[in-house]
Amino acid sequence: MIAILGAGSLGRLWAATLPAGQVAFVPRPQTSAESPYYRFHPVNGEPVPTSVPWLTPCQSPDLLLVTTKAGDTLSALQATLPSIPESTPIVLFQNGMGSQQAVSEHWPERSVLAASTTEGANRPSPDRLIHAGRGQTWVGALSGNAECHLETVVERLARSGLAIAPEADILARLWHKLVINAGINPFTAILDCANGDLLSQAFYQRWIAPLCREISNISQISGQPAEAPEAIRHRIEAVARSTSANTSSMRADVIAGRPTEIDYMNGYLSELGQRLGVKTPVNQMLTEQVKQLTRPYQQQESCDGQPPLQDLHPNRR
Repeated sequence: MIAILGAGSLGRLWAATLPAGQVAFVPRPQTSAESPYYRFHPVNGEPVPTSVPWLTPCQSPDLLLVTTKAGDTLSALQATLPSIPESTPIVLFQNGMGSQQAVSEHWPERSVLAASTTEGANRPSPDRLIHAGRGQTWVGALSGNAECHLETVVERLARSGLAIAPEADILARLWHKLVINAGINPFTAILDCANGDLLSQAFYQRWIAPLCREISNISQISGQPAEAPEAIRHRIEAVARSTSANTSSMRADVIAGRPTEIDYMNGYLSELGQRLGVKTPVNQMLTEQVKQLTRPYQQQESCDGQPPLQDLHPNRR
């Protein structure tokens, strides 16, 4: 049995694509007593009615996928792991960086793996899941005792029909995705636009070059592969174009009034830069502006009477 902790878009994508009867969602205090039912819209094909059961106390999963938001991961696992066998490998699917290392350090006795995925999925309504675009998922061991589980985990996830591959250096893969997310997600959230539309926005054009310089400086000092700012920008814009119609997870969170993962993207880069002695004013600015978007509207007016952030960016609804 594969247990999935986190019944959001990504969790529901795995639940819909893995073999029926072999997967269950882990119940959480805020979940309804009813089993999740939704219509799964694959990239090609007709909608598929999908109903996923909750994991029961008598069931003992032999694989745990964690698809919660990065900021919820530690607390969700603290509530869940007492009922999960210590031998069960854990696969983390969080965006950004920081939460994965925190889990591995908090439970050193557990076999912890991390995944980086480019699968696109969104929920336009609670009872619909759209597989917006096929991608690739890489899985690698975070802890030494997880190495022996990697081959089996990849084989089991491949039964979903999604593209899965093992990754020997998963932290480098996570860093690669972090850079892309840091260059797309906050801009789309602030400007309230699809990925491809941000490229023509004046706000993006003003800040993307200095952002890439900051990321390049951090990469070199932190031991990541050296990459010129121009190369970083090229990668960011290539992904923005290839996913031009997509809504980033951060923009979707802002629209829905949910907390974002900005602390694990640009916020993570900003804190890492501070530890390394690298100035990160652009990452800090983007982090703060995204956080302002998720604060109650009445708290967004500044002390000098300036309008709230939405009014400063006319794209925002």
